[in-house]
Amino acid sequence: MNIPNFVSGTKQLLIGGQWVEPAGGERIEAINPATGEVLCHIAQGSAQDVDRAVAAARRAFEGPWSRFTPHERRKLLLRVHDAILDHFDELALIETLDMGAPLARTRGYKEWLSQLLQFYASQTGAGAVETPPMSIAPNFTALKQLMPVGVVGGIIPWNGPLMGMWWIYGPALATGCTAVLKPAEDASLSSLRVSELMMEAGVPDGVINVVTGYGKDVGQALAEHPDVDRVAFTGSVGTAQAIVRASAGNLKRLQLELGGKSPDIVFADADLDKAVPGAAMGVFTNTGQVCVAGTRIFVQRAIHDEFVQRMAAFAGTIRIGDGRDPDTQIGPLISRRQLERVMHYVDVGGKEARLVHGGGRPDGAPAGGFFIEPTVFADVRNDMTIAREEIFGPVASVIPFDTIEDALRLANDTPYGLAGGVWTSSLSTAHRVSQGIRSGTVWVNCYGVIDPAVGFGGTKMSGYGWKGGKEHVESFLYPKATYINLV
Repeated sequence: MNIPNFVSGTKQLLIGGQWVEPAGGERIEAINPATGEVLCHIAQGSAQDVDRAVAAARRAFEGPWSRFTPHERRKLLLRVHDAILDHFDELALIETLDMGAPLARTRGYKEWLSQLLQFYASQTGAGAVETPPMSIAPNFTALKQLMPVGVVGGIIPWNGPLMGMWWIYGPALATGCTAVLKPAEDASLSSLRVSELMMEAGVPDGVINVVTGYGKDVGQALAEHPDVDRVAFTGSVGTAQAIVRASAGNLKRLQLELGGKSPDIVFADADLDKAVPGAAMGVFTNTGQVCVAGTRIFVQRAIHDEFVQRMAAFAGTIRIGDGRDPDTQIGPLISRRQLERVMHYVDVGGKEARLVHGGGRPDGAPAGGFFIEPTVFADVRNDMTIAREEIFGPVASVIPFDTIEDALRLANDTPYGLAGGVWTSSLSTAHRVSQGIRSGTVWVNCYGVIDPAVGFGGTKMSGYGWKGGKEHVESFLYPKATYINLV
Protein backbone atom coordinates (compact mmCIF):
# COMPACT_ATOMS: atom_id res chain seq x y z
CA MET A 1 0.00 0.00 0.00
CA ASN A 2 1.56 3.28 -1.12
CA ILE A 3 2.06 5.96 1.51
CA PRO A 4 0.50 9.30 0.44
CA ASN A 5 2.98 11.93 -0.74
CA PHE A 6 1.67 14.24 1.97
CA VAL A 7 3.13 11.95 4.65
CA SER A 8 6.73 13.01 4.12
CA GLY A 9 9.05 15.90 4.70
CA THR A 10 8.40 18.72 7.11
CA LYS A 11 5.00 20.29 7.73
CA GLN A 12 4.33 23.97 8.34
CA LEU A 13 1.64 26.03 10.04
CA LEU A 14 -1.37 27.39 8.16
CA ILE A 15 -1.77 31.08 9.02
CA GLY A 16 -3.70 33.59 6.95
CA GLY A 17 -3.87 31.35 3.91
CA GLN A 18 -0.11 30.74 3.83
CA TRP A 19 2.01 27.80 4.93
CA VAL A 20 4.62 29.32 7.23
CA GLU A 21 7.46 28.22 9.49
CA PRO A 22 6.94 28.24 13.27
CA ALA A 23 8.45 31.23 15.03
CA GLY A 24 10.81 29.04 17.04
CA GLY A 25 11.82 26.83 14.12
CA GLU A 26 11.33 23.64 16.17
CA ARG A 27 9.80 20.33 15.05
CA ILE A 28 7.92 17.36 16.47
CA GLU A 29 8.21 13.83 15.13
CA ALA A 30 5.03 12.31 13.71
CA ILE A 31 5.17 8.63 14.72
CA ASN A 32 3.34 5.67 13.19
CA PRO A 33 2.00 3.94 16.35
CA ALA A 34 1.81 0.59 14.57
CA THR A 35 5.57 0.50 13.94
CA GLY A 36 7.14 3.22 16.09
CA GLU A 37 8.70 4.67 12.95
CA VAL A 38 8.93 8.38 12.14
CA LEU A 39 6.56 9.36 9.34
CA CYS A 40 7.58 13.00 9.01
CA HIS A 41 7.93 16.12 11.14
CA ILE A 42 5.34 18.72 12.10
CA ALA A 43 5.89 22.29 13.25
CA GLN A 44 6.15 22.97 16.97
CA GLY A 45 4.08 26.10 17.30
CA SER A 46 4.26 28.65 20.10
CA ALA A 47 2.28 31.46 21.68
CA GLN A 48 3.80 33.79 19.08
CA ASP A 49 2.36 31.61 16.32
CA VAL A 50 -1.03 31.64 18.03
CA ASP A 51 -0.90 35.45 18.06
CA ARG A 52 -0.26 35.45 14.31
CA ALA A 53 -3.05 32.95 13.64
CA VAL A 54 -5.60 34.78 15.79
CA ALA A 55 -4.73 38.08 14.11
CA ALA A 56 -5.25 36.46 10.69
CA ALA A 57 -8.57 34.98 11.83
CA ARG A 58 -9.71 38.36 13.13
CA ARG A 59 -8.81 40.09 9.87
CA ALA A 60 -10.74 37.49 7.91
CA PHE A 61 -13.73 37.75 10.24
CA GLU A 62 -13.89 41.52 9.86
CA GLY A 63 -13.01 41.43 6.15
CA PRO A 64 -14.50 39.74 3.09
CA TRP A 65 -15.71 36.68 5.02
CA SER A 66 -18.18 38.83 6.94
CA ARG A 67 -19.86 39.73 3.66
CA PHE A 68 -20.52 36.13 2.59
CA THR A 69 -24.25 35.48 2.49
CA PRO A 70 -25.73 32.33 4.04
CA HIS A 71 -26.23 31.00 0.52
CA GLU A 72 -22.56 31.61 -0.34
CA ARG A 73 -21.43 29.88 2.85
CA ARG A 74 -23.67 26.93 2.02
CA LYS A 75 -22.18 26.62 -1.46
CA LEU A 76 -18.69 26.81 0.02
CA LEU A 77 -19.45 24.07 2.54
CA LEU A 78 -20.74 21.84 -0.24
CA ARG A 79 -17.57 22.46 -2.28
CA VAL A 80 -15.54 21.51 0.79
CA HIS A 81 -17.73 18.41 1.18
CA ASP A 82 -16.97 17.34 -2.39
CA ALA A 83 -13.24 17.99 -2.03
CA ILE A 84 -13.03 15.90 1.13
CA LEU A 85 -14.95 12.99 -0.37
CA ASP A 86 -12.88 13.11 -3.56
CA HIS A 87 -9.72 12.61 -1.48
CA PHE A 88 -11.19 10.40 1.21
CA ASP A 89 -9.14 7.27 0.55
CA GLU A 90 -5.99 9.34 0.98
CA LEU A 91 -7.32 10.98 4.15
CA ALA A 92 -8.34 7.64 5.65
CA LEU A 93 -4.86 6.22 5.05
CA ILE A 94 -3.20 9.31 6.54
CA GLU A 95 -5.37 8.91 9.65
CA THR A 96 -4.47 5.23 9.92
CA LEU A 97 -0.75 5.91 9.58
CA ASP A 98 -0.77 8.80 12.03
CA MET A 99 -2.99 7.53 14.86
CA GLY A 100 -3.28 3.80 14.25
CA ALA A 101 -6.98 3.22 13.69
CA PRO A 102 -7.69 0.42 11.19
CA LEU A 103 -8.56 1.36 7.64
CA ALA A 104 -11.85 -0.45 8.17
CA ARG A 105 -12.65 2.25 10.72
CA THR A 106 -11.18 5.34 9.04
CA ARG A 107 -12.73 4.50 5.68
CA GLY A 108 -15.99 4.00 7.50
CA TYR A 109 -16.00 7.68 8.46
CA LYS A 110 -16.81 8.64 4.87
CA GLU A 111 -20.59 8.39 4.87
CA TRP A 112 -20.93 9.81 8.36
CA LEU A 113 -18.68 12.75 7.54
CA SER A 114 -20.63 13.39 4.36
CA GLN A 115 -23.82 13.56 6.41
CA LEU A 116 -22.19 15.87 8.96
CA LEU A 117 -20.96 18.35 6.35
CA GLN A 118 -24.31 18.36 4.60
CA PHE A 119 -25.99 19.02 7.93
CA TYR A 120 -23.80 22.05 8.59
CA ALA A 121 -24.41 23.26 5.03
CA SER A 122 -28.13 23.16 5.83
CA GLN A 123 -27.59 25.39 8.88
CA THR A 124 -26.11 28.48 7.25
CA GLY A 125 -29.38 30.35 7.74
CA ALA A 126 -29.35 29.90 11.51
CA GLY A 127 -28.82 33.64 12.05
CA ALA A 128 -31.86 34.74 10.04
CA VAL A 129 -33.52 37.98 11.15
CA GLU A 130 -36.85 37.74 12.99
CA THR A 131 -39.38 40.44 13.84
CA PRO A 132 -41.10 39.19 17.00
CA PRO A 133 -44.57 40.44 17.97
CA MET A 134 -44.17 43.51 20.20
CA SER A 135 -46.17 44.40 23.31
CA ILE A 136 -44.81 47.93 23.77
CA ALA A 137 -45.93 51.09 21.92
CA PRO A 138 -46.84 50.46 18.25
CA ASN A 139 -44.30 52.98 16.98
CA PHE A 140 -41.52 50.56 17.92
CA THR A 141 -40.38 47.50 16.07
CA ALA A 142 -37.43 45.21 16.65
CA LEU A 143 -35.14 42.99 14.66
CA LYS A 144 -33.86 39.90 16.42
CA GLN A 145 -31.01 37.89 14.94
CA LEU A 146 -28.12 35.60 15.78
CA MET A 147 -24.64 36.93 15.07
CA PRO A 148 -21.35 34.99 14.70
CA VAL A 149 -19.32 35.12 17.91
CA GLY A 150 -16.07 35.82 16.04
CA VAL A 151 -12.80 33.93 16.31
CA VAL A 152 -13.12 30.39 17.66
CA GLY A 153 -10.33 28.16 18.90
CA GLY A 154 -10.54 24.40 18.57
CA ILE A 155 -8.33 22.06 20.59
CA ILE A 156 -8.96 18.54 19.31
CA PRO A 157 -7.69 15.15 20.51
CA TRP A 158 -5.68 12.43 18.79
CA ASN A 159 -8.27 9.65 18.89
CA GLY A 160 -10.08 10.69 15.70
CA PRO A 161 -9.01 14.06 14.29
CA LEU A 162 -10.43 13.31 10.84
CA MET A 163 -13.85 13.58 12.47
CA GLY A 164 -12.98 15.81 15.42
CA MET A 165 -11.90 18.83 13.39
CA TRP A 166 -15.38 19.13 11.85
CA TRP A 167 -16.96 19.93 15.20
CA ILE A 168 -14.96 23.19 14.80
CA TYR A 169 -14.77 23.79 11.06
CA GLY A 170 -18.36 22.80 10.27
CA PRO A 171 -20.24 25.23 12.51
CA ALA A 172 -17.61 27.95 12.02
CA LEU A 173 -18.13 27.94 8.25
CA ALA A 174 -21.89 27.63 8.64
CA THR A 175 -22.22 30.65 10.94
CA GLY A 176 -19.55 32.97 9.56
CA CYS A 177 -17.00 32.55 12.33
CA THR A 178 -13.28 32.05 11.74
CA ALA A 179 -11.19 29.33 13.36
CA VAL A 180 -7.78 28.55 14.78
CA LEU A 181 -7.34 24.79 15.07
CA LYS A 182 -4.87 23.14 17.43
CA PRO A 183 -4.64 19.40 16.62
CA ALA A 184 -3.05 17.00 19.08
CA GLU A 185 0.71 16.73 18.62
CA ASP A 186 0.36 12.94 18.38
CA ALA A 187 -1.94 13.09 15.34
CA SER A 188 -1.87 16.31 13.32
CA LEU A 189 -1.47 15.11 9.75
CA SER A 190 -5.11 14.65 8.74
CA SER A 191 -5.96 18.12 10.07
CA LEU A 192 -3.19 19.65 7.98
CA ARG A 193 -4.16 17.80 4.81
CA VAL A 194 -7.88 18.54 5.21
CA SER A 195 -7.10 22.23 5.76
CA GLU A 196 -5.01 22.23 2.59
CA LEU A 197 -7.92 20.75 0.65
CA MET A 198 -10.30 23.31 2.14
CA MET A 199 -8.10 26.15 0.94
CA GLU A 200 -8.01 24.60 -2.52
CA ALA A 201 -11.83 24.41 -2.42
CA GLY A 202 -12.03 28.17 -1.96
CA VAL A 203 -12.13 28.85 1.78
CA PRO A 204 -10.88 32.46 2.05
CA ASP A 205 -7.50 33.23 3.57
CA GLY A 206 -7.57 33.40 7.35
CA VAL A 207 -10.97 31.76 7.80
CA ILE A 208 -9.22 28.56 8.91
CA ASN A 209 -5.78 28.45 10.53
CA VAL A 210 -3.82 25.53 11.97
CA VAL A 211 -1.16 25.79 14.66
CA THR A 212 0.37 22.44 15.58
CA GLY A 213 2.34 21.94 18.77
CA TYR A 214 2.08 21.06 22.43
CA GLY A 215 -0.87 21.88 24.64
CA LYS A 216 1.23 23.74 27.18
CA ASP A 217 2.29 26.16 24.46
CA VAL A 218 -0.38 26.37 21.76
CA GLY A 219 -3.45 25.21 23.69
CA GLN A 220 -2.69 27.42 26.66
CA ALA A 221 -2.14 30.43 24.41
CA LEU A 222 -5.46 29.86 22.64
CA ALA A 223 -7.32 29.56 25.93
CA GLU A 224 -5.75 32.74 27.30
CA HIS A 225 -5.89 34.83 24.14
CA PRO A 226 -7.97 38.00 24.62
CA ASP A 227 -9.03 38.08 20.96
CA VAL A 228 -10.43 34.52 20.88
CA ASP A 229 -14.18 34.58 21.49
CA ARG A 230 -14.92 30.88 21.92
CA VAL A 231 -12.86 27.75 22.63
CA ALA A 232 -13.94 24.15 22.15
CA PHE A 233 -11.85 21.49 23.84
CA THR A 234 -12.00 17.71 23.86
CA GLY A 235 -9.69 15.93 26.27
CA SER A 236 -8.96 15.36 29.93
CA VAL A 237 -10.68 16.92 32.93
CA GLY A 238 -7.41 18.33 34.28
CA THR A 239 -6.61 20.15 31.06
CA ALA A 240 -10.19 21.42 30.83
CA GLN A 241 -9.95 22.89 34.31
CA ALA A 242 -6.78 24.72 33.26
CA ILE A 243 -8.60 26.02 30.15
CA VAL A 244 -11.49 27.29 32.28
CA ARG A 245 -9.06 29.24 34.44
CA ALA A 246 -7.08 30.52 31.45
CA SER A 247 -10.22 31.66 29.63
CA ALA A 248 -11.40 33.90 32.46
CA GLY A 249 -9.50 36.93 31.14
CA ASN A 250 -12.09 37.79 28.51
CA LEU A 251 -14.83 35.41 29.71
CA LYS A 252 -14.74 33.56 26.42
CA ARG A 253 -17.38 30.96 25.67
CA LEU A 254 -16.36 27.35 26.25
CA GLN A 255 -17.54 23.97 25.05
CA LEU A 256 -15.89 21.05 26.84
CA GLU A 257 -16.17 17.36 26.03
CA LEU A 258 -14.18 15.50 28.62
CA GLY A 259 -13.63 12.09 30.07
CA GLY A 260 -16.04 9.31 30.74
CA LYS A 261 -16.43 6.09 32.65
CA SER A 262 -19.66 5.23 30.95
CA PRO A 263 -21.98 2.50 32.25
CA ASP A 264 -23.29 -0.16 29.88
CA ILE A 265 -26.06 -2.11 31.64
CA VAL A 266 -27.01 -5.63 30.53
CA PHE A 267 -30.22 -7.08 31.94
CA ALA A 268 -31.02 -10.77 32.20
CA ASP A 269 -33.64 -10.53 29.45
CA ALA A 270 -31.16 -9.06 26.94
CA ASP A 271 -30.34 -10.84 23.70
CA LEU A 272 -26.78 -11.89 24.51
CA ASP A 273 -26.00 -12.63 20.88
CA LYS A 274 -26.27 -8.87 20.38
CA ALA A 275 -25.36 -7.58 23.83
CA VAL A 276 -22.02 -9.38 24.14
CA PRO A 277 -20.43 -8.11 20.91
CA GLY A 278 -22.23 -4.77 21.27
CA ALA A 279 -20.95 -4.13 24.78
CA ALA A 280 -17.50 -5.51 23.97
CA MET A 281 -17.00 -3.24 20.96
CA GLY A 282 -18.40 -0.39 23.03
CA VAL A 283 -15.13 -0.73 24.95
CA PHE A 284 -12.65 -2.10 22.43
CA THR A 285 -13.47 0.03 19.36
CA ASN A 286 -10.54 2.29 18.43
CA THR A 287 -8.47 0.34 20.98
CA GLY A 288 -10.59 1.81 23.77
CA GLN A 289 -9.53 5.34 22.86
CA VAL A 290 -13.09 6.65 22.72
CA CYS A 291 -14.54 9.23 25.08
CA VAL A 292 -17.93 7.49 25.29
CA ALA A 293 -16.51 3.97 25.76
CA GLY A 294 -18.79 1.85 27.96
CA THR A 295 -15.96 0.61 30.15
CA ARG A 296 -18.11 -0.23 33.19
CA ILE A 297 -20.28 -3.14 32.08
CA PHE A 298 -22.97 -3.86 34.66
CA VAL A 299 -24.43 -7.34 34.18
CA GLN A 300 -27.45 -8.71 36.05
CA ARG A 301 -26.27 -11.46 38.35
CA ALA A 302 -28.42 -14.21 36.79
CA ILE A 303 -26.43 -14.01 33.55
CA HIS A 304 -23.15 -12.59 34.89
CA ASP A 305 -20.99 -15.71 34.60
CA GLU A 306 -22.25 -16.57 31.13
CA PHE A 307 -21.72 -13.00 29.98
CA VAL A 308 -18.14 -12.90 31.28
CA GLN A 309 -17.33 -16.19 29.59
CA ARG A 310 -18.83 -15.09 26.28
CA MET A 311 -17.20 -11.67 26.38
CA ALA A 312 -13.77 -13.17 27.05
CA ALA A 313 -14.29 -15.56 24.15
CA PHE A 314 -15.36 -12.70 21.88
CA ALA A 315 -12.33 -10.63 22.87
CA GLY A 316 -10.14 -13.54 21.84
CA THR A 317 -11.52 -13.43 18.30
CA ILE A 318 -10.62 -9.79 17.65
CA ARG A 319 -7.91 -9.33 15.03
CA ILE A 320 -5.17 -6.97 16.26
CA GLY A 321 -2.49 -5.46 14.04
CA ASP A 322 -1.31 -2.72 11.71
CA GLY A 323 -4.32 -0.72 10.58
CA ARG A 324 -3.26 -1.03 6.94
CA ASP A 325 -4.08 -4.73 7.03
CA PRO A 326 -7.70 -4.98 5.83
CA ASP A 327 -8.38 -7.77 8.34
CA THR A 328 -7.33 -5.68 11.34
CA GLN A 329 -10.16 -4.81 13.73
CA ILE A 330 -8.14 -3.08 16.45
CA GLY A 331 -4.90 -1.18 15.96
CA PRO A 332 -2.29 0.09 18.42
CA LEU A 333 -2.59 2.68 21.13
CA ILE A 334 -1.50 6.15 20.06
CA SER A 335 1.92 6.25 21.75
CA ARG A 336 4.37 4.52 24.04
CA ARG A 337 3.28 6.91 26.77
CA GLN A 338 -0.33 5.80 26.40
CA LEU A 339 0.68 2.14 26.32
CA GLU A 340 2.56 2.56 29.60
CA ARG A 341 -0.45 4.30 31.13
CA VAL A 342 -2.84 1.53 30.12
CA MET A 343 -0.44 -1.20 31.28
CA HIS A 344 -0.24 0.52 34.66
CA TYR A 345 -4.01 0.20 35.02
CA VAL A 346 -3.89 -3.42 33.88
CA ASP A 347 -1.36 -4.09 36.65
CA VAL A 348 -3.61 -2.35 39.18
CA GLY A 349 -6.62 -4.29 37.93
CA GLY A 350 -4.77 -7.56 38.30
CA LYS A 351 -4.36 -6.83 42.00
CA GLU A 352 -7.92 -5.57 42.52
CA ALA A 353 -10.01 -7.92 40.40
CA ARG A 354 -9.83 -11.09 38.27
CA LEU A 355 -8.26 -10.92 34.83
CA VAL A 356 -10.22 -13.18 32.48
CA HIS A 357 -8.73 -12.16 29.15
CA GLY A 358 -5.88 -10.13 27.71
CA GLY A 359 -3.65 -7.76 29.60
CA GLY A 360 -0.53 -8.27 27.51
CA ARG A 361 1.03 -7.74 24.12
CA PRO A 362 -0.80 -9.70 21.41
CA ASP A 363 1.06 -12.49 19.65
CA GLY A 364 2.28 -11.53 16.22
CA ALA A 365 1.84 -7.79 16.66
CA PRO A 366 4.27 -5.71 14.58
CA ALA A 367 7.54 -5.03 16.36
CA GLY A 368 7.88 -1.48 17.64
CA GLY A 369 4.14 -0.85 17.73
CA PHE A 370 2.17 0.15 20.81
CA PHE A 371 -0.15 -2.84 20.99
CA ILE A 372 -2.17 -4.36 23.82
CA GLU A 373 -4.75 -7.14 23.87
CA PRO A 374 -8.41 -6.40 24.57
CA THR A 375 -8.62 -6.88 28.32
CA VAL A 376 -11.54 -8.08 30.44
CA PHE A 377 -11.70 -7.96 34.23
CA ALA A 378 -14.39 -9.70 36.30
CA ASP A 379 -15.17 -9.60 40.02
CA VAL A 380 -14.90 -5.82 39.80
CA ARG A 381 -16.44 -3.51 42.38
CA ASN A 382 -17.55 -0.02 41.49
CA ASP A 383 -15.13 1.50 44.01
CA MET A 384 -12.03 -0.08 42.45
CA THR A 385 -9.49 2.07 40.63
CA ILE A 386 -10.18 0.42 37.27
CA ALA A 387 -13.88 1.23 37.69
CA ARG A 388 -13.34 4.83 38.83
CA GLU A 389 -10.62 6.26 36.61
CA GLU A 390 -10.68 6.74 32.86
CA ILE A 391 -8.07 4.40 31.35
CA PHE A 392 -8.55 5.25 27.66
CA GLY A 393 -7.57 1.82 26.49
CA PRO A 394 -9.26 -1.51 25.67
CA VAL A 395 -9.97 -2.44 29.29
CA ALA A 396 -13.45 -3.58 30.38
CA SER A 397 -14.64 -3.94 33.97
CA VAL A 398 -17.60 -6.32 34.41
CA ILE A 399 -19.62 -5.58 37.55
CA PRO A 400 -22.62 -7.63 38.77
CA PHE A 401 -25.92 -6.10 39.92
CA ASP A 402 -29.26 -7.44 41.11
CA THR A 403 -32.08 -4.92 40.60
CA ILE A 404 -32.84 -1.88 38.47
CA GLU A 405 -32.30 0.27 41.54
CA ASP A 406 -28.86 -1.29 42.05
CA ALA A 407 -27.97 -0.72 38.41
CA LEU A 408 -28.89 2.95 38.48
CA ARG A 409 -27.18 3.58 41.80
CA LEU A 410 -23.95 2.02 40.55
CA ALA A 411 -24.16 3.59 37.10
CA ASN A 412 -24.53 7.09 38.54
CA ASP A 413 -21.86 6.60 41.20
CA THR A 414 -19.21 8.34 39.11
CA PRO A 415 -18.05 11.92 38.63
CA TYR A 416 -18.60 11.53 34.87
CA GLY A 417 -21.75 11.81 32.81
CA LEU A 418 -20.95 11.43 29.13
CA ALA A 419 -22.82 8.34 27.93
CA GLY A 420 -24.43 5.06 28.88
CA GLY A 421 -26.04 1.96 27.43
CA VAL A 422 -28.94 -0.37 28.21
CA TRP A 423 -29.47 -3.91 26.88
CA THR A 424 -32.92 -5.37 27.53
CA SER A 425 -35.97 -6.77 25.75
CA SER A 426 -38.31 -4.82 28.05
CA LEU A 427 -39.52 -1.46 26.79
CA SER A 428 -40.44 -0.32 30.29
CA THR A 429 -36.98 -1.25 31.62
CA ALA A 430 -35.31 0.50 28.69
CA HIS A 431 -37.31 3.66 29.29
CA ARG A 432 -36.88 3.72 33.06
CA VAL A 433 -33.15 3.04 33.01
CA SER A 434 -32.33 5.32 30.09
CA GLN A 435 -34.12 8.17 31.88
CA GLY A 436 -32.38 7.33 35.15
CA ILE A 437 -28.81 7.35 33.87
CA ARG A 438 -27.28 10.80 34.41
CA SER A 439 -25.46 11.32 31.14
CA GLY A 440 -25.73 13.32 27.96
CA THR A 441 -26.37 10.31 25.71
CA VAL A 442 -27.88 6.87 26.31
CA TRP A 443 -28.12 4.01 23.81
CA VAL A 444 -30.66 1.20 24.06
CA ASN A 445 -29.76 -2.16 22.47
CA CYS A 446 -26.93 -0.47 20.58
CA TYR A 447 -23.85 1.56 21.43
CA GLY A 448 -22.00 4.50 19.91
CA VAL A 449 -24.57 5.61 17.32
CA ILE A 450 -24.49 9.38 16.68
CA ASP A 451 -26.54 11.34 14.16
CA PRO A 452 -25.30 14.80 13.06
CA ALA A 453 -28.72 16.40 13.53
CA VAL A 454 -29.01 15.07 17.09
CA GLY A 455 -25.44 15.26 18.37
CA PHE A 456 -24.10 14.45 21.81
CA GLY A 457 -22.57 16.00 24.90
CA GLY A 458 -21.94 15.45 28.58
CA THR A 459 -22.84 16.54 32.06
CA LYS A 460 -21.12 16.54 35.45
CA MET A 461 -17.32 16.27 34.99
CA SER A 462 -17.72 15.10 31.40
CA GLY A 463 -18.09 18.74 30.43
CA TYR A 464 -20.75 21.01 29.00
CA GLY A 465 -21.96 22.15 25.63
CA TRP A 466 -23.16 20.07 22.71
CA LYS A 467 -21.68 18.71 19.48
CA GLY A 468 -24.03 18.38 16.54
CA GLY A 469 -27.61 19.50 16.14
CA LYS A 470 -28.93 23.05 16.12
CA GLU A 471 -27.66 23.60 19.68
CA HIS A 472 -24.10 23.22 18.44
CA VAL A 473 -24.60 25.67 15.58
CA GLU A 474 -26.24 28.23 17.83
CA SER A 475 -23.35 28.04 20.31
CA PHE A 476 -21.24 29.74 17.60
CA LEU A 477 -23.74 32.63 17.55
CA TYR A 478 -24.93 35.27 19.99
CA PRO A 479 -28.37 36.94 20.04
CA LYS A 480 -28.71 40.58 19.06
CA ALA A 481 -31.78 42.82 19.16
CA THR A 482 -32.16 46.12 17.29
CA TYR A 483 -35.04 48.38 18.40
CA ILE A 484 -36.31 50.96 15.91
CA ASN A 485 -38.55 53.94 16.60
CA LEU A 486 -40.69 54.31 13.49
CA VAL A 487 -41.89 57.81 14.36
